[in-house]
Amino acid sequence: MTTRRRRHTPEQIVRKLGIADRVLADGGDIAAACRELGVSEQTYYRWRNQYGGLKAEDAKRLKELEKQNATLKRLLAEAELEKAALKELAEGNF
Repeated sequence: MTTRRRRHTPEQIVRKLGIADRVLADGGDIAAACRELGVSEQTYYRWRNQYGGLKAEDAKRLKELEKQNATLKRLLAEAELEKAALKELAEGNF
């Protein structure tokens, strides 16, 4: 039996962590919370580490900022490459 890998949005993850908190508050253990969410314990702990104290809108903003940061890093790397190539041409070392 193969399970299909699902991608959860940050908002879905925060909601699921809230459900897990309720299961744990009702006396359930981590395994019961993971069964309720339909994820492995490893996934639960990764989510808890990454999104633990966030609200849904905070998680969405975090993802937007991470995406924006990756774009800016790529643009900076491209600019640095262009700058190095122009410097080489200016020095006549081609």
